[in-house]
This record gives sequence, structure tokens and C-alpha cells, in this order.
Amino acid sequence: MPAYMDIANSRWLWLSTVPVVLVVLLQATIFLRRAWNDGKEMGLSEQKLKTGFKTGIISAIGPSIAVLAGMLALIATVGGPVAWMRLTVIGSVAFELPAAELGVSQFGYSLGDEGITETAYATAVWAMTLGGTGWLLVSAFGTRHMETVRTKISNGNETLIPIISAAAMLGAFAYFLSGEITAGTPETGSVAVGGLAMLGLLHLADSRDVQWLREWALGAAMLVGLLAGVALRVTVGSWW
Repeated sequence: MPAYMDIANSRWLWLSTVPVVLVVLLQATIFLRRAWNDGKEMGLSEQKLKTGFKTGIISAIGPSIAVLAGMLALIATVGGPVAWMRLTVIGSVAFELPAAELGVSQFGYSLGDEGITETAYATAVWAMTLGGTGWLLVSAFGTRHMETVRTKISNGNETLIPIISAAAMLGAFAYFLSGEITAGTPETGSVAVGGLAMLGLLHLADSRDVQWLREWALGAAMLVGLLAGVALRVTVGSWW
């Protein structure tokens, strides 16, 4: 094990990351409470609110598995405390690992090298932390204006707002998938099978009016796509 990992997994580093994680948990609790109260003020029934929360929890299972797998890789390279803190705040392994690699590379190292110094490790942590600051600033100062932007785009036409919201959601999913769909056969197959599974489950739920199936559709489709990708990787590998 590289020598810097003694510092990376030290007790003091664990203690210094606990306040950050607690702030994130507090924010999530306040957000959930506010969402529940605002939903009631909007006239939503408790049954609909519970259904919405249940769907949200189920939909989070798939992405959480990916974050957990990424956390294992991050723990092996930057230690448990920093991996725990970074993935609690941002949750993007696709950013954190390259940022850590960029930090240690300034001293001629690569992640996992035996000779990484404490200074190189600290640089990696700073690169991860400062690199993600932009997202936090945009969220902190820009989110409150998004409703105004959405209203202006719809030009006061209330019927366009659900369409714009759906289009924005589709665009977000397309953005995340665009980098993976051409990465290799398993990735392409995973996206295709997951998409078909989602369409099939929603069709079945609508045709037979099965509410619980609608709630579980996204999580189940993600799991099916994940298993298809693993099966392709193990059996045929990648053709490109």
C-alpha cells in the first residue's frame, strides 16, 4: 500500500469530513420536508405524495449502485474519508478520478504509485474540491432563476410547461448517455436493453393499469440494462 494512504485513511481526516457529510444530510432533510409541505399546499393528497417519494427512492437505486461501485475505486486511490466526502457532495466518479489523477500527475505520479508524496496527495484533493466548486456555485445562485427562465420560454402558455419539463429531462438523460453509448459493445447494449425494458414495462403498466409497476419501471430498467452490459462484457467483450 502506498505510504500516503496512511494519511488518506487517518482518523483526523475522517473527523474533518464528517461535518461536510452532516451538512449534506441536513440539506436533504430540509428539502424533503419543504417538498412535502409545499405539495400539500398545492393540493396534492398524501397518497400522491407518498407515491412520488416512493418513485424517487426506487429511481435512485440504480444510480446509487453505480456511485457505490465508483466509490470502491476512489477509496483505493484517495482513501476512505475523501471518497466519502466527495461522493456525498458531488457523486460523480467520472469527474473525481480524473481530477485526482490530474493533481498527482503535476508531480510526475499516477494514482496507485508507491512513491506518491503527501504534497502530491494534497494537490489531488484540492483539484477534486476546487474543480467541483463551479457546479455548486451555479446551483446556489442559478437555481432560483430557473423557474423564471422556464416561464419565459413557455411565453405564459401553461400547456407548454410539462412539455418543456419532459424535454429538459430527456435532454439530461441524453447528455449522460451520449458519452457511454459509443464507448463499446457492452455500453451500447446496456443502453439499448435498458431503454427497451423501460418502454416494455411502461406499456405493460399502462395497458393493465398497474401503479406499482410504473413506480418500479425506471429502477427495474436500469437493473436490466446493467445486467445486459455485464453479460455482454463477459461473453462477447467489445467489438469497437
